Amino acid sequence: MRALRPLVILCGLVGLWQAVVWLTAAPHFILPGPLRVGTALVDRWPFLWGHALVTGSEIVLGLLLGTLLGCLTALTLIAVPPARRWLMPVLVVSQAIPVFALAPVLVLWLGYGLASKVAMATLIIYFPVTAAFFDGLSRTEPGWLDLARSLGGRPGLILWRLRVPAALPALGSGIRIAAAVAPIGAVVGEWVGSSAGLGYLMLQSVGRGRTDLMFAALLLLAVFAVLLYELVDWSLKRAIYWQRETAGA
Repeated sequence: MRALRPLVILCGLVGLWQAVVWLTAAPHFILPGPLRVGTALVDRWPFLWGHALVTGSEIVLGLLLGTLLGCLTALTLIAVPPARRWLMPVLVVSQAIPVFALAPVLVLWLGYGLASKVAMATLIIYFPVTAAFFDGLSRTEPGWLDLARSLGGRPGLILWRLRVPAALPALGSGIRIAAAVAPIGAVVGEWVGSSAGLGYLMLQSVGRGRTDLMFAALLLLAVFAVLLYELVDWSLKRAIYWQRETAGA
């Protein structure tokens, strides 16, 4: 039943999509039907796959870089208390500026290639990972810390052997959020300025009246985003095996 559930959901969404097309009688250049989009997906698969590889590379690199920088920042904030007074205001101010408004600046500085899209994805991912991991590091059970100090544990050893393992579930939540929003940064960067990628292809398709190709690119992006999230979620569940789900228990 668990294996059939995604197929049932997919069939339901496709049926609802087709019903909307029939009820609204929208022209195909406004709302193409599933069959037309599926035909475009099959006929232009090599072309779409090439653009998908570009966007996928941007998303994965941004996710890895944003997670790494977020973890390093959170560790710095918890290990060096004076750094909090300097870094925390910077983090808050950075979130007050809409990340999307920075996309043109990043394209201007880093060019139309891969770097500006990876930087955009990294900026979106960075804060959720930093905030989640820092919160987890800050909320270690006080009794554990007292016991470790009474046994002569050094601060560095307490951080790596106690605080970090205890904060991994919180870090996992941050990484799951990052995996869900990572495609946003890459696609927005492609919309602002790019010569390849699914976001670029979507804009070009709309401008040329190929709405079916635009929907095919959107569908491919959605599938990639779902698969990425499921892969990250599956990996985290096995890496943090001691954290059990209790919802509905």
